[in-house]
Amino acid sequence: MATAASNKIKYCVVMKAVSFDADTFKIILMQSGFTFNKDTHHGYADVSASELATANGYTAGGATLAGKVITEDDTDDRTEITWNNAAWSIATLPITASGAIIYDDTVTVSGSVPADPIVGYIDFGGDQTCAVGGTFTVANIEVRVA
Repeated sequence: MATAASNKIKYCVVMKAVSFDADTFKIILMQSGFTFNKDTHHGYADVSASELATANGYTAGGATLAGKVITEDDTDDRTEITWNNAAWSIATLPITASGAIIYDDTVTVSGSVPADPIVGYIDFGGDQTCAVGGTFTVANIEVRVA
């Protein structure tokens, strides 16, 4: 899995609009064929049309992330933010996702800071499908801000 931080999150951090220490972060699953653009996908509204619909055990708007750890990495010159795994119990029909978006659910619009700014994208490297009765899990959730 490859992850990419959005360019907007760097701006939001500098503008003190995002607090990784205090804000609530969510993760959403993206439909097959979604392509993340770190330059133009600024907020949840920019990607919500490509999010999986509420159905089969998934709820649009995503799952709240927990267990956040923030680490300074002086060797690789970046900050790493990690969270616990996120999981959805799949009912009725299988679901397929190509990746996941992490966003800050606390921030509201302020000047050029969008509501619900995107922190980053996790590319699954292709479509991942979970069968009925299974659990769709996104593990090792991490975004690196450099």
